[in-house]
Amino acid sequence: MHPTHSPRCGIPSPSRIVPSQGYPGCVGLERFNALAPDDTVAALLSCCGSVRWAERIAAHRPYPDLESLLAASDEACYDLLPAELDEALARESVAPPPLAGLPGPGTLGTLAAHTALRAAHAEYERRFRHVFVICLDDCPEGELLDHVLSEIRARLANAPDEERAATSEELRRLARGRLTRLAACLP
Repeated sequence: MHPTHSPRCGIPSPSRIVPSQGYPGCVGLERFNALAPDDTVAALLSCCGSVRWAERIAAHRPYPDLESLLAASDEACYDLLPAELDEALARESVAPPPLAGLPGPGTLGTLAAHTALRAAHAEYERRFRHVFVICLDDCPEGELLDHVLSEIRARLANAPDEERAATSEELRRLARGRLTRLAACLP
């Protein structure tokens, strides 16, 4: 079984991730640069599930600042081969958990919305053969459900190649956000 990343639809948000949910928490850039190679790759795999991506980022340490780390991540994401993108997607959460900050499906309105979200995820996975990923880092808390439903419905209309590009971009954005949180606090 592949590890999951405390995601909401495959996407954690900086203010909504806590270490007890399975995310490794913040390591700090100085500590990240000093980690043993295997520990570095393990930490990086919590940000993007491609082993080659993680090994590439780990090999270029030390990073002088967060922007250098994020630039290396972006470059490595842009260079992902189709099989590596598939590997990264396979490590994302398969079942979309409830969106953080929303009431559970206990009320009629939220029950309908959560049902629609589950149905949209199932249709997406049937059509594209991988989980739906979207970065919600900049989405206001009260708009999460509407935004995810809107985006998944819009992306269901994409041709497979177009969706592959959109998915790759969302995975890159996810990796950036996760790396930012990983390196958020210096020792």
